[in-house]
Amino acid sequence: MFSLTTTELLEYIKEDIPYFDLTTSLQNCKNKKARIEIFTREDVVVSCSEESVKIAEHFNCQVDFFIPSGDKANQNEVILSYEGEYNMVHQAYRLTQILLEYSCKIATYAFNMNRRIKAINPYCELLTTRKTFPFSKKFCIKAAMSGGAMPHRLGLSETILFFNAHRIVYKTNEAFYLYLQELKNHVVEKKIVVESEDIQDSKALMHHGVDVLQLDKLSLESIDKIVEYKNKHFPAVKILVAGGININNVESFVEKKIDGVVTSAVYQAGMANLGSRLTLIE
Repeated sequence: MFSLTTTELLEYIKEDIPYFDLTTSLQNCKNKKARIEIFTREDVVVSCSEESVKIAEHFNCQVDFFIPSGDKANQNEVILSYEGEYNMVHQAYRLTQILLEYSCKIATYAFNMNRRIKAINPYCELLTTRKTFPFSKKFCIKAAMSGGAMPHRLGLSETILFFNAHRIVYKTNEAFYLYLQELKNHVVEKKIVVESEDIQDSKALMHHGVDVLQLDKLSLESIDKIVEYKNKHFPAVKILVAGGININNVESFVEKKIDGVVTSAVYQAGMANLGSRLTLIE
């Protein structure tokens, strides 16, 4: 698992504390020490605890416990605890708690959705889109991966994926199909993924060498027919489904024996219900 860099974390810190903490600076609490415990009020999958440790250490706090990313934390369990100078603990604790609230929720949603998928088809993958929060891609990807998801696309530079908006430059579908055949000889190490919205187009794409079909907002009946045709004639082709799929409806799609579910729902999960206890150290 990767980590956010020190530079990225410093930018996050600077947004919240551009100069100093005005409130604690007015309390005149020199030489006082405090301890904080961040705990969960619900069962969660932890993510970005390593980054929270780095933030606490940036404020010269001593971290004595944290649960690593990808591990579970049960209700009322402490995820992270650290101590330090009173003013510094105050500056660190909201930064660390908010980071954990968002990331743990994404990770937990991904874990629960992935568990539903794997219960039906252990070979079907949960894939997350690139529709992350602006300016937070790396954070969102780490949180989703902590829950067992894989990135569908990290960006435009790594994968070939044709949408209808790309196909408008070809006068006919047949012209696009012929282009795909030429393209396969050009990008020999890449898989070609094409989004399709109907049965006949999906069949034609398979005949012209598509590697992966991404079925967008198709009915379950249509998906069934495409998968059946694929299994009979083009077993090597992979089938992804996309479009409005979330934890509440994913099972009905996975039952169609597809290869992957593409979703943005993990990024819309909200915040985990975490709490904190701050105490003075005598």
